[in-house]
Amino acid sequence: MIKAALRLSCLALTVCLPALATAQEVVLRASSGAGDVSTLDAHRASATSDKAMVGWIYNGLVRFKPGSADPKDLEADLAERWERSADGKVWTFYLRKGVKFHGSWGEMTADDVVYSLTRSGDPKRSTFANDFRAIEKIEKVDDYTVRVSLKYPDVNFLGRVSNYHGGNIVSRKAAEELGDKFGANPVGTGPFQFVEMVTQQYVKLAAHKDYFRGKPKIDTIMARAIASDSARELAFSSGEIDLMYGKREQRWVDNARKRGGFNVDVFAPGEFRTLSLNRTMPPLDNVKVRQAVAAAINVDDLVRFVGKDVGPKGCSVVPPGYLGEDCSAAYKFDLAKSKALLAEAGFKDGFTIKSIVSNISAQQPFMEIIQSQLAKVGIKLDMQVVDHATYQAQSRKNLSGMVFYGAARFPIADTYLSEFFHSRAIVGTPTGVTNFSHCSVADAEIDAARIEADPAKQLALWKEAQRKIMEDVCAIPLFELRQVWAHSDRLDFGYELKGAMNLAPPITELTTVKAQ
Repeated sequence: MIKAALRLSCLALTVCLPALATAQEVVLRASSGAGDVSTLDAHRASATSDKAMVGWIYNGLVRFKPGSADPKDLEADLAERWERSADGKVWTFYLRKGVKFHGSWGEMTADDVVYSLTRSGDPKRSTFANDFRAIEKIEKVDDYTVRVSLKYPDVNFLGRVSNYHGGNIVSRKAAEELGDKFGANPVGTGPFQFVEMVTQQYVKLAAHKDYFRGKPKIDTIMARAIASDSARELAFSSGEIDLMYGKREQRWVDNARKRGGFNVDVFAPGEFRTLSLNRTMPPLDNVKVRQAVAAAINVDDLVRFVGKDVGPKGCSVVPPGYLGEDCSAAYKFDLAKSKALLAEAGFKDGFTIKSIVSNISAQQPFMEIIQSQLAKVGIKLDMQVVDHATYQAQSRKNLSGMVFYGAARFPIADTYLSEFFHSRAIVGTPTGVTNFSHCSVADAEIDAARIEADPAKQLALWKEAQRKIMEDVCAIPLFELRQVWAHSDRLDFGYELKGAMNLAPPITELTTVKAQ
């Protein structure tokens, strides 16, 4: 029976791994649910599935304590300690000595830190350049000291240089020598180093024996490309994998918890789901039409589908629980109002709008619910379902009238407002990130809040920015979709998992896997 299950699993995956582990080798087999890897360049990796491995390969100057996504738990990582000037504009980091990069790339020094942070702030080389706009100068004081001068105090600065997104430190020598190939040959300082990648099959990582916190207890990680939910569950049930990305639905969580060997982890941060409305695409260029769309969507239906534990409801374009979130301008579900607004805008019989939709389970079912809701007021959502990589690419080419998108960011209002609603982030522009709506109505407030030293005034600016964005209906807040993974009884993380900014359980030097 087990052999039959294994054969079926191999067919579903299209490939079985070429080699078995030796008796002494400790191997963790995992799957993030992706069909392939986009990039393992820490300054480019924005896809949810890529972030898992990025978190295992790299370090930042500071880090979120394993198992936490709470900024209060930031602690020393590559920097042993740091100092901040009284005005909050100068930060000095004192680096650990003797930290080794993977392979033969040598010791990490201030040169690598200066290079990495400069690279992170360069829109030509980084997806997260907008996060580093506050930096005025990065200086090497000596081989183990780096000074960063800011244009203005940045309440989020320590988070920006953490082991998350652009804060990860890369090898200068490797990045410069490998160039565009660095994303497929990453070099960091983390507990696991890159070995090989086979397209649409697996990525292999090995223990970094010279890791500064100690050699990992796991020798090898095989991160397998298993996009199919059913194939992934089969692989998990048959013992082929010990860590898997689950379905972020309450029904799946409840059912999985009843099954033997399924230890289900639901943790923060949630990826906040919004529906961006492209203000440049007719008839969504009419604010009354956008208001009609907002009134036609019943977010409570979506929350019931995903489940209250997995998907708490949002009320603003700033995610739930983020510092600065304000819900005073929340939308209300009202079909009669929606129909009246459409009639006022000259679309009594509705209209058709195109939307590029990912086929992953964390998106397509929700867009199908939204499609059904919009149909009740005469709006036909022409869903063009594609694989996730194609969705990511096409959504940034201004091809979609409505973009369903989810992201988790450092939990402060500025990160979401800047990346999704500032004109600098409009897709298709040189600094474009994820502003799919082409929103620009709150630029002044977003910019002013960034340099405001008075916390009360800063909150007021963020509140006004949210009011303007909601009034213009740049996007409709939906729900926060928390992370759902399952691990086998054999796997012990070595910490209590409550959160992970890289959206996957951190695999550290203390993580263990028992022999079968």
